[in-house]
Amino acid sequence: MTTIDQTRLDRIVAEARRSAEQRNAGYRERALRMYPWICGRCTREFTRANLRELTVHHRNHNHDDNPADGSNWELLCVYCHDNEHARQLDYTGVSAGNAEDAPAAATSNPFADLKARLQKRGA
Repeated sequence: MTTIDQTRLDRIVAEARRSAEQRNAGYRERALRMYPWICGRCTREFTRANLRELTVHHRNHNHDDNPADGSNWELLCVYCHDNEHARQLDYTGVSAGNAEDAPAAATSNPFADLKARLQKRGA
Protein backbone atom coordinates (compact mmCIF):
# COMPACT_ATOMS: atom_id res chain seq x y z
CA MET A 1 0.00 0.00 0.00
CA THR A 2 1.42 3.38 -0.94
CA THR A 3 1.23 6.39 1.32
CA ILE A 4 0.12 9.71 -0.05
CA ASP A 5 2.21 12.75 0.73
CA GLN A 6 -0.68 15.09 1.55
CA THR A 7 1.44 18.25 1.60
CA ARG A 8 2.88 17.48 -1.81
CA LEU A 9 -0.57 16.73 -3.19
CA ASP A 10 -1.97 19.97 -1.74
CA ARG A 11 0.93 21.92 -3.26
CA ILE A 12 0.36 20.36 -6.70
CA VAL A 13 -3.38 21.05 -6.60
CA ALA A 14 -2.83 24.64 -5.45
CA GLU A 15 -0.27 25.22 -8.20
CA ALA A 16 -2.61 23.79 -10.85
CA ARG A 17 -5.47 26.00 -9.66
CA ARG A 18 -3.23 29.06 -9.55
CA SER A 19 -1.96 28.53 -13.09
CA ALA A 20 -5.49 27.89 -14.39
CA GLU A 21 -6.70 31.10 -12.74
CA GLN A 22 -3.81 33.05 -14.24
CA ARG A 23 -4.48 31.63 -17.69
CA ASN A 24 -8.20 32.31 -17.44
CA ALA A 25 -7.71 35.82 -16.08
CA GLY A 26 -5.21 36.59 -18.80
CA TYR A 27 -7.26 35.90 -21.90
CA ARG A 28 -10.57 36.85 -20.29
CA GLU A 29 -9.27 40.26 -19.27
CA ARG A 30 -7.77 40.82 -22.72
CA ALA A 31 -11.00 39.77 -24.45
CA LEU A 32 -13.07 42.07 -22.24
CA ARG A 33 -10.79 45.00 -23.09
CA MET A 34 -10.81 44.11 -26.79
CA TYR A 35 -14.51 43.48 -27.48
CA PRO A 36 -17.73 45.26 -26.50
CA TRP A 37 -19.58 43.64 -23.61
CA ILE A 38 -22.28 42.12 -25.79
CA CYS A 39 -23.06 38.43 -26.32
CA GLY A 40 -22.03 37.43 -29.82
CA ARG A 41 -25.16 35.28 -30.27
CA CYS A 42 -28.16 36.79 -28.46
CA THR A 43 -26.77 40.38 -28.43
CA ARG A 44 -27.53 40.79 -24.73
CA GLU A 45 -25.60 43.76 -23.33
CA PHE A 46 -23.62 43.55 -20.09
CA THR A 47 -22.54 46.02 -17.42
CA ARG A 48 -20.13 45.70 -14.52
CA ALA A 49 -23.02 44.45 -12.39
CA ASN A 50 -23.58 41.31 -14.51
CA LEU A 51 -20.25 40.97 -16.31
CA ARG A 52 -19.58 37.63 -14.57
CA GLU A 53 -22.27 36.14 -16.86
CA LEU A 54 -20.24 36.98 -19.97
CA THR A 55 -17.76 34.26 -20.95
CA VAL A 56 -14.95 33.95 -23.45
CA HIS A 57 -15.66 31.20 -25.98
CA HIS A 58 -12.80 29.66 -27.97
CA ARG A 59 -14.08 29.31 -31.52
CA ASN A 60 -11.92 26.29 -32.29
CA HIS A 61 -12.65 24.77 -28.83
CA ASN A 62 -8.93 24.79 -27.95
CA HIS A 63 -8.53 26.67 -24.67
CA ASP A 64 -4.76 26.84 -25.11
CA ASP A 65 -5.07 28.70 -28.43
CA ASN A 66 -5.06 32.32 -27.27
CA PRO A 67 -3.65 34.54 -30.03
CA ALA A 68 -2.81 38.11 -29.09
CA ASP A 69 -5.26 39.50 -31.66
CA GLY A 70 -8.16 37.58 -30.08
CA SER A 71 -9.12 35.90 -33.35
CA ASN A 72 -10.03 32.64 -31.57
CA TRP A 73 -12.34 34.30 -29.04
CA GLU A 74 -15.88 35.52 -28.92
CA LEU A 75 -17.80 36.80 -25.95
CA LEU A 76 -20.92 34.77 -25.18
CA CYS A 77 -23.35 34.91 -22.28
CA VAL A 78 -23.32 31.79 -20.12
CA TYR A 79 -26.52 30.51 -21.77
CA CYS A 80 -25.26 30.86 -25.34
CA HIS A 81 -21.88 29.46 -24.29
CA ASP A 82 -23.53 26.34 -22.83
CA ASN A 83 -25.64 26.04 -25.97
CA GLU A 84 -22.55 26.25 -28.19
CA HIS A 85 -20.83 23.45 -26.29
CA ALA A 86 -24.00 21.34 -26.35
CA ARG A 87 -24.16 21.78 -30.13
CA GLN A 88 -20.52 20.67 -30.37
CA LEU A 89 -21.35 17.59 -28.31
CA ASP A 90 -24.39 16.82 -30.49
CA TYR A 91 -22.35 17.22 -33.68
CA THR A 92 -19.28 15.19 -32.71
CA GLY A 93 -20.55 13.00 -29.90
CA VAL A 94 -17.58 14.19 -27.85
CA SER A 95 -17.46 17.26 -25.64
CA ALA A 96 -14.88 19.84 -26.64
CA GLY A 97 -13.03 19.40 -23.36
CA ASN A 98 -12.69 15.65 -23.92
CA ALA A 99 -11.85 15.62 -27.62
CA GLU A 100 -8.65 13.72 -26.90
CA ASP A 101 -10.75 10.99 -25.24
CA ALA A 102 -12.72 10.33 -28.42
CA PRO A 103 -13.05 6.65 -29.32
CA ALA A 104 -10.54 5.45 -31.88
CA ALA A 105 -11.72 4.51 -35.35
CA ALA A 106 -12.54 0.86 -35.89
CA THR A 107 -9.61 -1.17 -37.18
CA SER A 108 -11.24 -4.55 -37.74
CA ASN A 109 -13.26 -5.66 -40.74
CA PRO A 110 -16.00 -8.11 -39.69
CA PHE A 111 -16.75 -9.03 -43.31
CA ALA A 112 -13.13 -9.66 -44.34
CA ASP A 113 -13.60 -13.34 -45.21
CA LEU A 114 -17.35 -13.32 -45.87
CA LYS A 115 -16.99 -14.41 -49.49
CA ALA A 116 -14.85 -17.39 -48.54
CA ARG A 117 -17.27 -18.43 -45.81
CA LEU A 118 -20.26 -18.19 -48.16
CA GLN A 119 -18.46 -20.25 -50.80
CA LYS A 120 -17.47 -22.85 -48.22
CA ARG A 121 -21.04 -23.04 -46.92
CA GLY A 122 -22.51 -23.40 -50.41
CA ALA A 123 -20.12 -26.17 -51.43
